[in-house]
Amino acid sequence: MANRFEQVDELQPDAINLVFEQRGDGQWAKVHCPASAVQGRLPKDFNSGDLPPFDALATGIKLANDLKAPIVVVDRDGVWKKEWGVLYRWEDEPEAKEQGEA
Repeated sequence: MANRFEQVDELQPDAINLVFEQRGDGQWAKVHCPASAVQGRLPKDFNSGDLPPFDALATGIKLANDLKAPIVVVDRDGVWKKEWGVLYRWEDEPEAKEQGEA
């Protein structure tokens, strides 16, 4: 089964954020981890700076595993590759639909 990653439209304060973008000089990504996402396990927000997309994915996954934090993806430019896993939106999940009906 492929890994699944939630896609969001903006940075989330309670998760490690992988931000992908297409620019004139190629495809790039950043890992952003707000200190608020890891309950004091980081002294301040972490920002990786520009990385090749797959390197950012690997860095984000390692950080999420080490810090036991959720991970989300911001990909407005469609940089994500299917072989990395499945992107989904929370509102498309059955649980979200059930909660919306309550």
